[in-house]
Amino acid sequence: MSEAKRRVTVTGAGGFIGHHLVKRLKGQGHWVRGVDLRLPEYDASPADEFLVLDLRDEGNCRRAAHGVQDVYQLAADMGGIGYISHNHATLSRNNVLINAHMLEAARLAKVQRYLYTSSACVYPSFKQHDEHVTPLTEQDAIPADPEKGYGWEKLFAEQLTRYYHEDHGLDARIVRFHNIYGPLGAYEGGKEKAPGALMRKAAEARDGDAIPVWGDGLQTRSFCHVDDCVEGLTRLMDSGWTEPLNLGTDELVTVNQLVDLCAEAAGKKLRKVHDLSKPQGVRGRNSDNALLRKVLDWEPRIALRDGIARTYPWVWQEMAKQGRARPPVPRRGVR
Repeated sequence: MSEAKRRVTVTGAGGFIGHHLVKRLKGQGHWVRGVDLRLPEYDASPADEFLVLDLRDEGNCRRAAHGVQDVYQLAADMGGIGYISHNHATLSRNNVLINAHMLEAARLAKVQRYLYTSSACVYPSFKQHDEHVTPLTEQDAIPADPEKGYGWEKLFAEQLTRYYHEDHGLDARIVRFHNIYGPLGAYEGGKEKAPGALMRKAAEARDGDAIPVWGDGLQTRSFCHVDDCVEGLTRLMDSGWTEPLNLGTDELVTVNQLVDLCAEAAGKKLRKVHDLSKPQGVRGRNSDNALLRKVLDWEPRIALRDGIARTYPWVWQEMAKQGRARPPVPRRGVR
């Protein structure tokens, strides 16, 4: 890992992953500018400078990229499957504008290193029809058949980032997230993903209650704790690797198993009521980490059971502030 202190911009710094990344970079001694459409919701940003900017505007992107050596481009209009499956046009337009303007701003500012955060949603649906899915390797993205809307715009932004690398010499990184979760992540409001939503339901439930589960519960995914995510991001930025790279775990679980882990963390026995009318995304998705291990000599280490146990107390505490959390009080402290 590089020990040189850098001047860094983190876009999306008001969001879940961006906020954790700013903390990590400050802990490493870097000067950090956070940029987002809003301030962090749960905790004050430790950034040296925080700019509230709409990055759909090119001029704001130039302000964001000015005077720094590194840009971590996390800003995006995104959410869980319920959100991305019902907002194709708006979400795609917003993200295309953000990514196109940030790349050009980075070029004009002569940024030394640029990291674009993509998604496993770029992978083709025809490789994800079975819950016993073969782990997805980086080259599987082409031929293309990504998720409608969000997946297509992420894949296009990956290509645009590569063109800036090829045509303009921008030293760029591309990382594909596989379902990041952890404290400070959304747990309600429409943009939450499965772990946050299920931990919220577990916190609200009484012991023995039934909770709703989207789909039949047999669909499969892997989930990566945010601490591993930000470790991977900083390692990738320092690596010199310029091709797309998965960032996730290869611990494949069903949604039913995820529910059981949330119930275990809550100390409750919960029954499942499956709702087949709700969006459930692809049938199965898992990360192939062979290239990640080769490039970074590292891979995520936090098992899902441990990650849920670290995260549930934070969700429970947030729910308790609203008078909505039911006993027992989680025994494990928030980390």
